[in-house]
Amino acid sequence: MVTFDFIAFDADDTLWHSERLYAEAQKQFTQLLASYHDPEWINDRLYQTEIRNIQHFGYGVKAFALSLIETAIELTEGRISSREIQEIVDWAKKMLNSDVELLPYVSQIIPQLSSQYPLMIITKGDLLDQETKIKKSGLGKYFQHIEIVSQKTLEGYEKLLRKYSVEPGHFMMIGNSLPSDILPVLKLGGSAVHIPYEITWLHETAEQPPRDHSGYYELENLGQLPLLLERITQNRE
Repeated sequence: MVTFDFIAFDADDTLWHSERLYAEAQKQFTQLLASYHDPEWINDRLYQTEIRNIQHFGYGVKAFALSLIETAIELTEGRISSREIQEIVDWAKKMLNSDVELLPYVSQIIPQLSSQYPLMIITKGDLLDQETKIKKSGLGKYFQHIEIVSQKTLEGYEKLLRKYSVEPGHFMMIGNSLPSDILPVLKLGGSAVHIPYEITWLHETAEQPPRDHSGYYELENLGQLPLLLERITQNRE
């Protein structure tokens, strides 16, 4: 019995490591501006800039780099040098050219599930960057559909479900972000599996749903997913 018409996966920090790169670049950024401000103040102002810029630049490395540059100019009152701005640009290029490192169990579980369920990737961010990471990962062949979106919202998920003629009750989303991957899908009446990552950007945090919320599941890692799906299938028979 196929319980779900589609099982969808987030990409960054669900299938492969991503936030580590941002954390390392942010650490370098605070060191770069250490003579101007303390790290806590720098990080706070950077976060404010990133949130303010989402409406202009969206998500991803390029948006992050632009926010770094804007914050650096602001916090140094324009005294940052062209050499230091070039450093920030170089960090972004390094991030974009980094190898894709799969999370534990991904290389085993995704091929296994693809033989049992129709799989989909739903990821947000820069189109070229996400396409490049999917290609580098070697996972693309296991997914029937890949959707790269600018935002993950209730309306966005509704649009995707209509596009593929999927009822919410037959859709499952798996990801590390509560506001992006979990809460909108639950509001639609779908199923959502939260697998927290080791680092969570403040913007991707939210209050967890009650553990007994219909359709909501929590796992420690992707390796536990097949047993969860088996249990759900048995309960629906």
